[in-house]
Amino acid sequence: MTPSTSSFASIETLARQLKVLAEPNRLRIFNLLMEGVQCNCELGDALAMAPNLISHHLRILREIGLVDIERDAVDARWVYYSINQPALATLAQTFGAFFDPQRIQSRHPACGPQRAYVPVNDIVTSGA
Repeated sequence: MTPSTSSFASIETLARQLKVLAEPNRLRIFNLLMEGVQCNCELGDALAMAPNLISHHLRILREIGLVDIERDAVDARWVYYSINQPALATLAQTFGAFFDPQRIQSRHPACGPQRAYVPVNDIVTSGA
């Protein structure tokens, strides 16, 4: 059975997203954004991080599409960050489907010493 091109694309996207979220500071920022819209200064206060470092991590989260940005309508110097909810829903669905224990199949290698493997239960029941 050969995996489809779309499943390879999903795996590549999932890998990129997990790699970005694996960085502890980005995961902390993402966790705070799960509480709702926040500005750079609120994130900085909560994490005790420099504004430029927070901006760096937010840029990376935006590049993979997990975080949205919105400028204040009255004063464009203020920037607000939030979770891209459709992207998060897709990530959650892809992650859940990929790591679903129901995907595990019973299979034995087609090569090596186990290629001719016969389960012990089959030997015991067929000899009775």
